[in-house]
Amino acid sequence: MGEGQKSQGDARRRRVQRLKKLIMLSVLVWMIFPVGLCMVLFGRIGALNRQLAETQGYQQQLLQQVAAVTARQDQDVLREQEQQSPPLDRKEIVVSAPVAGADGQDGDMAVVEPEAAHKVYLTFDDGPSKYTEEILDILDKYDVKATFFVLGKENEYSIEMLQEIARRGHTVGMHSYSHKYADVYRSVEDFSADFYQIYSYILENTGIQSTCYRFPGGSSNTISDIDMHVFADFLAEQEIEYYDWNVSSGDGGSVLLDVDTLVRNATSGIPGNGTSIILMHDAASRPTTVEALPQIIENILAMEDTVILPITNDTTPIHHIK
Repeated sequence: MGEGQKSQGDARRRRVQRLKKLIMLSVLVWMIFPVGLCMVLFGRIGALNRQLAETQGYQQQLLQQVAAVTARQDQDVLREQEQQSPPLDRKEIVVSAPVAGADGQDGDMAVVEPEAAHKVYLTFDDGPSKYTEEILDILDKYDVKATFFVLGKENEYSIEMLQEIARRGHTVGMHSYSHKYADVYRSVEDFSADFYQIYSYILENTGIQSTCYRFPGGSSNTISDIDMHVFADFLAEQEIEYYDWNVSSGDGGSVLLDVDTLVRNATSGIPGNGTSIILMHDAASRPTTVEALPQIIENILAMEDTVILPITNDTTPIHHIK
């Protein structure tokens, strides 16, 4: 082999060795780079997690501060209303509007409840409605009085029916002005505003200073986020009694019940109660309630030592909450 050929072979080997080193270096770099990148990412993720935890801690502290401020504001509103809204001045009886007396003259009708083993109170929520007059005629036919927990309906017909309820000697109670749960139960202030609306509505149109109230959905409703005792205490401060029910006809649900079911629901529990407050509805969507009413009344009147009465101050209230 000549000297030139040996020199070329050495040069080729050196190039091959450099190429191998370069390849190995490249492989090593590509192996190290992902590992390093992963370490950087893990570090960044850890930092972000710490920042998130700190942010959540700040958020929780802020929510607690907001809740504390809101609670203080509600208490301030309640105290302010207690100072600014003294109990309403009213007559001592529930049925206090001018109504036709036994002598045919207008006057105040004080009701003294008779003694009986079973006292039954027919109550109608949500009226007046297109069925109000028909309900009143049925009650007149059997010579019984009932209680109507009305809403604030400003149309001419509803006001006429409200006045007719009072004129025929039935008890007029309050069932809120709007019947919008979210608005009525939003706060004590909103409840108070709605209460004075329905109180004034009844007073202006009938002369009645109503002293009885039924909560929309009853005191056991699950809509209000505020403890219902707060609203009950407000009513007590206004010298207002609220009345739930212990017998339900079942006509308040989404399904229109048939007459036989309504009669059975409204009467089957009465013999076991000293006081039975029956929940029914005076609503345009409840025609079967009107159809069932005569049979309900007849069944009750046929019971031994049982009377049907309107709610008065002598009535033992039914409360769902204690």
